[in-house]
Amino acid sequence: MDTASVEQTDSAGSAVRTAAFVYGAVCYALFLGTLLYAAGFVCGWFVPRTIDSGKSDPTQRALLVNILLLSVFAVQHSVMPRPWFKARWTRIVPKPIERSTYVLFTCLILGTLFWQWRTIPSVIWQVDQAFFWWVLTILSACGWLLVLYSSFLIDHFELFGLRQVYEFARNRSIAKPTFVTPRLYRWVRNPLMLGFLIAFWAAPVMTAGHLLFAIVTTGYIFVGINLEERDNMTMLGDEYRSYRTRTPMILPQPPK
Repeated sequence: MDTASVEQTDSAGSAVRTAAFVYGAVCYALFLGTLLYAAGFVCGWFVPRTIDSGKSDPTQRALLVNILLLSVFAVQHSVMPRPWFKARWTRIVPKPIERSTYVLFTCLILGTLFWQWRTIPSVIWQVDQAFFWWVLTILSACGWLLVLYSSFLIDHFELFGLRQVYEFARNRSIAKPTFVTPRLYRWVRNPLMLGFLIAFWAAPVMTAGHLLFAIVTTGYIFVGINLEERDNMTMLGDEYRSYRTRTPMILPQPPK
């Protein structure tokens, strides 16, 4: 191969790596916006359409639409992270952008959920006393912060696809991940999911629509945890089984 051909190949490879990085960065930015909107949607903060303000339908139709929206999210989140799916998916989608594409699909599905969610305004409980209203509001905010903090304790940027495209842009491979249990992960196996549970349930006003969202997402969280832990036991073997034995799944306890 002559020098000109080598230069053309290197230039093409560099363009592909740059395009992959831009794609991953856009997907990551979209994730950040979606996460912020999700907090506003669930808690009724600063966004135009929330879990209790938006489209309305007769109750039966609203239930059907909302359960369908949540089911699409649950199926996507259950299938796309599985090793068997990734093995097939990366025959179509290049491996460096596989995680970014997963993040993109998640954001699109959540965006559709925010857009099409039907309110069911019947009040299940309502806290009127200012002190307890603030306690629940702050607790919910702490749940969202716990989600973000927990992601940084492991590898936030790899979790959401940015590290993969960054290393690909630099023409470097990612080191094989090692099993670690930093800080909160010594107290509870799933602090990130615990954060979501706190955020969803600590509501000063719990409407029927919010309750439906909280129940369905809680059910999915436990299904998702079991699917992920099954994969972890397959990949990590006895090391993860030992961790699973000594560390609670969702309710924190001091390390043994």
